[in-house]
Amino acid sequence: MTTRIDTRFAELQKQGRAAFVTFLMAGDPDLDTSLALIKALPKAGADIIEIGMPFTDPMADGPAIQAAGLRALKAGTTLKKTLALVQAFRRDDDATPLVLMGYYNPIYIYGVDKFLVDAKKAGVDGLIIVDLPPEEDSELCLPAMQAGLNFIRLATPTTDDKRLPAVLANTSGFVYYVSITGITGSGSADSAVVGEAVERIKRHTKLPVCVGFGIRTPEAARDIARHANGAVVGSALVDALAKSLDNDGRATASTVGAVTELVRSLANGVHAAQQAAE
Repeated sequence: MTTRIDTRFAELQKQGRAAFVTFLMAGDPDLDTSLALIKALPKAGADIIEIGMPFTDPMADGPAIQAAGLRALKAGTTLKKTLALVQAFRRDDDATPLVLMGYYNPIYIYGVDKFLVDAKKAGVDGLIIVDLPPEEDSELCLPAMQAGLNFIRLATPTTDDKRLPAVLANTSGFVYYVSITGITGSGSADSAVVGEAVERIKRHTKLPVCVGFGIRTPEAARDIARHANGAVVGSALVDALAKSLDNDGRATASTVGAVTELVRSLANGVHAAQQAAE
């Protein structure tokens, strides 16, 4: 079964360029602004959109994304409302792939079977669940794949050749390579080291490899896009959003523009990698 993610990577391969993947937290700083932001991302240059599912205990997230999750929860964002956000986005855009990213607990509480039916119906294409290892594939990964959703796995600098086959076994859509050890938003990616890591992963899989963590500038995005099939940016966008809010943490007239402006410049960085390679 071909998903929107598969289709998008096939299109980009024909164009000879990497994907620009953006991350924002659902409901940050409120649901209306969040929808306006997500709707604006494709026009600004995002090829694939990751949407965070807010959770009270986000152990792998750095301060910026943790704060985004807290703002979203304070605004009343639930998993049900996150799926409604996807559904609202799909009314105008049936092509851009959407990936939900987060932790297993909210899905478990929602009910796995119900969640998969509702996610598929809303227009979700893939899942990245950071706290479910391959040993627990029967919990969500296998049912998600049967439901026609891509299950995207994370590989890290500490995922050695012995561990990689297990990580890749039921992965689909793309592999998300975390370029630095530690939490999101810390450090910056070294493109030469990333290049070697991407090559190593590609020896084990035909799937596209996207690289995230530590990409904050158009130059960094361009350097990563030269080595990988996609560059993922999250913390930098969430930071731009946070800086645009008023003293009470509410959206201002500049919020959507602050994020889309940065998305545009980062997308130009990714596109420059294609031009440099030609």
